[in-house]
Amino acid sequence: MLGGVALWGIHPGMTQRLLATMVADTAPADLRGTAYGFFNLISGVAMLLASVCAGLLWDSYGAAFIFYARAVFCLLTLRLLAWRKKPEPPGEAGLSSGQAG
Repeated sequence: MLGGVALWGIHPGMTQRLLATMVADTAPADLRGTAYGFFNLISGVAMLLASVCAGLLWDSYGAAFIFYARAVFCLLTLRLLAWRKKPEPPGEAGLSSGQAG
């Protein structure tokens, strides 16, 4: 059980730092505090909605159904990421359309 708790802690430890860096990189310097606040607001609302949905699923279909639903959402997310158009590397935009640099 302690191993599971440790793995559970590693996930937010890795992802929260990455997301905070993304907010810092994309927000203007004078609005960085507002950007962090807005990001945390949206994250909190999403977690609240996910918890409510999980509770409703648990009450309606049992505890095991939550894990199945989560697996389906993960697979859908992976599928959407696979369909996403990959951006071209910088400096190669003109080369791909047949123009010489």
